[in-house]
Amino acid sequence: MTADDTIPDAALDAEPQVRVRRLNKRDLNRTWEFIKAVFREVNRSTVEYQRPKSKKRFLEVYDEKGIEQLLFVIRLGNKERIVGYAECALTIIGTDNWMNERYFRAREMRPLFVEELAVDPEFQGRGLGSFVLEQLEHLARLRGCTHLVLEVAENNDNALKFYRGRSFTKLDAAIFLAKKVVSDPDILPPRRLKRRQKAASAETEESTATLPADPKDMPPEG
Repeated sequence: MTADDTIPDAALDAEPQVRVRRLNKRDLNRTWEFIKAVFREVNRSTVEYQRPKSKKRFLEVYDEKGIEQLLFVIRLGNKERIVGYAECALTIIGTDNWMNERYFRAREMRPLFVEELAVDPEFQGRGLGSFVLEQLEHLARLRGCTHLVLEVAENNDNALKFYRGRSFTKLDAAIFLAKKVVSDPDILPPRRLKRRQKAASAETEESTATLPADPKDMPPEG
């Protein structure tokens, strides 16, 4: 994080309320700096840069349709601090993306693709990452998706442990993980009807008709 974003120890020890909101244009520069800072340590130990994209591409994403950009923020006094960022889309985006849409179509998967997920290291282990995933699952359910799909570096052990502990499983490619989204189907499942009642025989009907009526079954006298 930048020097201006340093959180006092007292605030770190507290239980701040995290709020989710959509990214707006005035957030772009500080969100870009936040993402870079989050992935700085990860990029020091990976063969290729994992995140973020170039700033040019990040700014272009804001103007594209069909992409959700969410900020997770806390308030310290009268100042708002970004502690998490998530970016997702219903379709595979970007010309440099290696994912194969036919793979998901053949398996009747309707994924919500998580393009970016960043959590402030100072808030890791406090439930923030789980809250971010919960928000993404909520969006997936609302949009009729069946899975969350994201990419993780193979040697990012901490991230892999985090996702696998939350029911993500490996797809064909070692670096892509998916989690099934539990939701209620639009169409109700098959249902068995009750047996058809057999018609009473004429003999039974006749004998029943000649039986004296129970007084309690008689209509009241006028």
